[in-house]
Amino acid sequence: MTAVTRFAPSPTGRLHVGNIRTALHNYLFARRHGGRFLLRIDDTDQERSTPEAETAIHADLAWLGLTPDASVRQSDRFDLYEREFERLRSDARVYACYDTPEELDLRRKILLGRGLPPVYERPDGENEPVPGREPHWRFRLDHEQPIAWTDLIRGEQRFDPKLLSDPVIRRADGSWLYLLPSVIDDIDLGVTHIVRGEDHVSNSALQLQMFAALDAEPPALTHEALLVAAEGKLSKRLGATGVEAVREAGLEPMALLSLLARLGTSQPVEPIAELQTLAAGFDFAHFGRAPAHFDSHDVELLNAKLLHQLPFDAVAARLPAGVGSEEWLVLRTALHRLDEISEWLPVLDGEIAPPLLDEKDREFVGRAADLAGEIDWCADPWHALTGKLKEESGRKGKALFLPLRRALTGRDSGPEMTPLTRRIGRERSLARLRLAANG
Repeated sequence: MTAVTRFAPSPTGRLHVGNIRTALHNYLFARRHGGRFLLRIDDTDQERSTPEAETAIHADLAWLGLTPDASVRQSDRFDLYEREFERLRSDARVYACYDTPEELDLRRKILLGRGLPPVYERPDGENEPVPGREPHWRFRLDHEQPIAWTDLIRGEQRFDPKLLSDPVIRRADGSWLYLLPSVIDDIDLGVTHIVRGEDHVSNSALQLQMFAALDAEPPALTHEALLVAAEGKLSKRLGATGVEAVREAGLEPMALLSLLARLGTSQPVEPIAELQTLAAGFDFAHFGRAPAHFDSHDVELLNAKLLHQLPFDAVAARLPAGVGSEEWLVLRTALHRLDEISEWLPVLDGEIAPPLLDEKDREFVGRAADLAGEIDWCADPWHALTGKLKEESGRKGKALFLPLRRALTGRDSGPEMTPLTRRIGRERSLARLRLAANG
């Protein structure tokens, strides 16, 4: 199977975490099946769409590594929409309506008051024009054509078209609503799979009849459970989480993508360094229908785990001067964000403030300084030193290791001490142990 998917954001603001998840899943599915991932800018709402937002969408996708194979803009395709609209009109599949919002609202209330579904009561033929009013346009559903599909996540889906209102597809000012242009684009661009949120399920039911009216085979449909915050509701803070916030927090794009790829699935959430690896295991069969709970703290945890396993070549261009392969391998396990590495450089080659130790720990560190001068620093000085101190003092665990770590690094935690001690070196280590022993 060769898949063609599309991500279709409106250029009215920056991408947020829900948008990013949709884009990612479309990208991964296309890559898994050797296909194409398209970007469609849905800018039919000319009042709210801005060039700045469109530029930001392209920049955000580029930073995430979700580069589309092609990009189109709906505002460049109005001639195509007009042509297909006239085709539907000649087939009596669209019709003019002159109802005002107030009239429609009153009609809905009357139907509900009678215990009936508030379905638009369409005419048998054409509506009579109303002087002084421009018409809006509806798509005429085929009440004899059942609506059904097998959703890749939700399974069998069925809708009775008699219980659905004929959807408005074009406003009185001639501007387009989402439904019909999207179908026309999907046909023209050869989209084979539509992946979007479950809030579009009813839209999909309507659009399936539009595909049929245009004599086109519909794409396979996939509707994902929506993201919710960990506390159960999509908060403004979560809604604002996006590329800009992730970058400002100093987090890696793959930390966010590793989480979003597997939220709501039966697969473990783990740090994955490459999009290709994520794509290789991506399958909608793993997705459930329960809401996917997103917690930005999980991105931070994954970011640390990701940094701990990244090779030097993956970060070399973003490291400060003086950090080579050896330094990276020594320090990466201490990092939560890449920019923290600068804080560790004085531990390797600079001066640190001596820690405040109690009298017993100062004596212990003083003895460590004596023994450190006797051990072989060409092999494994940390284990050689701690082995001698353990045997001599009887200390073990935290009582053994923490005073030494504080003396050598000025911190209570950090990278593994074996490579760190070797990198700090004999002379600097001896000097720091003696300084800490002297208080």
